[in-house]
Amino acid sequence: MDKPCISIRQVGKQFGTRTQTIEALRGVNLEVMPNEFITFVGASGCGKSTLLRILAGLETHTSGDILLRDQPIDGPGVDRAMVFQHYSLYPWLTVMKNIQFSRSLKVTMDSIQTQGDVERASGRADALLNLMGLNAFADAYPNQLSGGMQQRVAIARALMPRPDILLMDEPFGALDAQTREVMHDLIRHVHRLEKTTILFVTHDVEEAIYLGSRIVLMAPRPGRIENIYDVPLPAERNQDMKLEPAFIELKREILSRIRETSGVQTDLDQLSRLTQGADK
Repeated sequence: MDKPCISIRQVGKQFGTRTQTIEALRGVNLEVMPNEFITFVGASGCGKSTLLRILAGLETHTSGDILLRDQPIDGPGVDRAMVFQHYSLYPWLTVMKNIQFSRSLKVTMDSIQTQGDVERASGRADALLNLMGLNAFADAYPNQLSGGMQQRVAIARALMPRPDILLMDEPFGALDAQTREVMHDLIRHVHRLEKTTILFVTHDVEEAIYLGSRIVLMAPRPGRIENIYDVPLPAERNQDMKLEPAFIELKREILSRIRETSGVQTDLDQLSRLTQGADK
């Protein structure tokens, strides 16, 4: 039986200010299996992005343990790559040069000793360019691309060093609805081909269900895991599945839990009572 590639055990995170201590995460426990696609949803302030940044090694946790293949995470590494909502491409580099250039890749390129190594690296970039459907734009610059195409470049750049873990923090949040659907099918295709473990943060419940094999619902104040849902969809998916009763029911249940855990439903109930009182 496969062992978890990521083990999160009783993880907590606190931020200190001049006047108070903010508890961003408390008692988070999760095991992630190799090649899983896990999506995270929850109200703003529930610690989704904070947890992802800790996994990337960009922040440190205050308590608990996070193990990557039984080894503690003590900083960024070439085994993990992160894709953000904002594309963060280098505007002075072409699409191909952006894909080839990253901090993780620089470590790899510095160790290249033979022409064969150079050719393999170039072949990898060509393959990713093809996978992302960007062949015709290899020599274009970011300002000549649409938002969806820029995000494809960012994903290809993240995949260039063949990371085991791909961390995605609302990568499609700035895209229009039609482009998002295209990107959903693309990232699932990438997941199948690259066999990368993906952890994906989103505010869009429909997006979380369509992409994930499991959904982690987080609740705020302090950030914690409220529930974990298995997605009742086959591995091969299409957009029509969003109309199936099981999909709609899971979406309804998760949205309801988000309203309850965030206090939104309580606020609406109070507003309704105040409105009714004013009408009398």
